[in-house]
Amino acid sequence: MTFLFSARSASPVLTRAALKLSGALAGLVLLGAGAQAQDCKPKIADALLVKPGFFVMATSPTLPPMAYADQKGVLKGLRIDLGYEIAKRLCLKPEFISTEYAAMIPGLQGKRWDMIDAGLFVTPERLKMLYMIPYENLAISISTAVKGGAPITKVDDLAGKTISTDIGGYAERKMRDLNKDFQARGLKPMTINLFDNYATVYQALRAGQVDAAVSIDPVAKQYQDRGEFTHALSGMYATPGSLAFGDKAVAEAVAGVMKEMETDGYLPKLLGEYGVGRAEGGVKVLGPN
Repeated sequence: MTFLFSARSASPVLTRAALKLSGALAGLVLLGAGAQAQDCKPKIADALLVKPGFFVMATSPTLPPMAYADQKGVLKGLRIDLGYEIAKRLCLKPEFISTEYAAMIPGLQGKRWDMIDAGLFVTPERLKMLYMIPYENLAISISTAVKGGAPITKVDDLAGKTISTDIGGYAERKMRDLNKDFQARGLKPMTINLFDNYATVYQALRAGQVDAAVSIDPVAKQYQDRGEFTHALSGMYATPGSLAFGDKAVAEAVAGVMKEMETDGYLPKLLGEYGVGRAEGGVKVLGPN
């Protein structure tokens, strides 16, 4: 079944029995009904929008504190706050659609949403088919148990350890690259256990199944702030995360309001509140010529 949620209220409304859920939150549609656009002229023409009067954004609310749904189904996090602010400044009503990362680019190409609000990493392959605005600088962190186990104070301390990370993500790729480096230098490789999301990545560490959990800096910081784990290493393999678009005009309109956010201080303040670094180079649209 598909449920309709207000991203600012907790009341669910049954809409239709149609889509088969491929994950606990996949296919969940969350509307920003409570965050109304300003009384001004929309900065994107209706013909360019998936839904006239609305700015529809794909997100994956499984990554606190970047994007997540609380126990009442209310969307929260850096990317959600940013999405609301973009829609407001575009004079459009925000609408969030929760989906898996694998479905985001096909959905954008199929005009199911106007923007991917999920911090996609900028890659040469993606720049051939998407327009991207880098804004956040993401880096990998290593978390360990608060007590017990050999301390991890440098990257080489991971050699021979059993780690957990999310399947198919940037962290997995970098850990596999690191294993190749370990082997080339005669160090014992890591055993990498993969999980669907960071909640289960950290559950494996909590249960003592692994020596360390590999995530991104804001996630690891949040767990340490809660007192659950030690933020052993941070700032590894930093790379920019971006907003992504299928239409250049839409991307340029969003870039325009994000430049306003830089000028008036909203964007650096927001990133600072979540402990996320700013992507270098300022606001700019990258993509096909």
